[in-house]
Amino acid sequence: MQLPVAHLHTEQGYLTAVPPFDFAKSLDFLGYFAPMQTEQVIAASNLTKAVYVAGQLVAFRLTSVGTVEKPKLAYTLYSDCPLDETSKYAAVDRISFFLSLDDDLCPFYQVAHADADFAPIMQDLYGYHQVKFLTPFENACWAVLAQRNMPSVARRMKRALTETYGGSIQVQGQIYWTFPEASCLAHLSEDELVAVVRNVRKVEYLLAAVKAFDEVDEHFLRTAGYEEVAAWLQRIRGFGEWSVGFVMLRGLGRMERAPLTEKRLLEAASRAYGHGKELSRSEIVKIAEGYGAYQGYWAHYLRVGS
Repeated sequence: MQLPVAHLHTEQGYLTAVPPFDFAKSLDFLGYFAPMQTEQVIAASNLTKAVYVAGQLVAFRLTSVGTVEKPKLAYTLYSDCPLDETSKYAAVDRISFFLSLDDDLCPFYQVAHADADFAPIMQDLYGYHQVKFLTPFENACWAVLAQRNMPSVARRMKRALTETYGGSIQVQGQIYWTFPEASCLAHLSEDELVAVVRNVRKVEYLLAAVKAFDEVDEHFLRTAGYEEVAAWLQRIRGFGEWSVGFVMLRGLGRMERAPLTEKRLLEAASRAYGHGKELSRSEIVKIAEGYGAYQGYWAHYLRVGS
């Protein structure tokens, strides 16, 4: 664990997003997103959070200095050691990917405008780019911790992992914790993790995820074909259809598919389209297919807007 430091090095710059982009809606989402509660500070139009970048702990502060149609974010990076150009690029790339700044929502909105049941949800969330888990590895671990578990217990497990094996950095008197990288956990034994998580079965699945993510190139996960990446996730012990779809969407931003086995999505779709009756899965699949490569965004908007 990295201790807070008295003096930090800073780097500043700007990020742009594909319009429309409403940073306020990103902050709204983070404000109630349970898996990341207490892990960042949100104030007015800015966000401060920490992340590992190639083994180095970096805090970032983002402030909106643009508009929804001409978005621009000012960033400051904080680190205990100066960042070289490679590390700075990696930090900026991580922030951009986390907030899905490069997502073009216009084709999605074109379909949504013609969908009378969904259009009001789209209008309420106009400019919201999906906020992912900070890393796909963190998402994978949350999938393990959250499945068949009470949310409060899963959050307690995640916090224990973060405070035992993650890192912290102090920025202007506030300490920011971040979830460990897979490499931080790769050397641990099952007994060591059980002492922290206190659940043998979940530790077995966590260790499988640690090994897989410690050995994979994230570029492959972001860019390889959907089926190839999904098959890679499926080979991780404990990862079934729900976990795979969850990480593909919420950790990797792979919007080609919707998690149509997820109960909360089916409920949200029935509320939006059912007009008082519960829709069948086949009916919801048909609606999702109408959104083509954006059915993941359709599903995420339904969940967020419900």
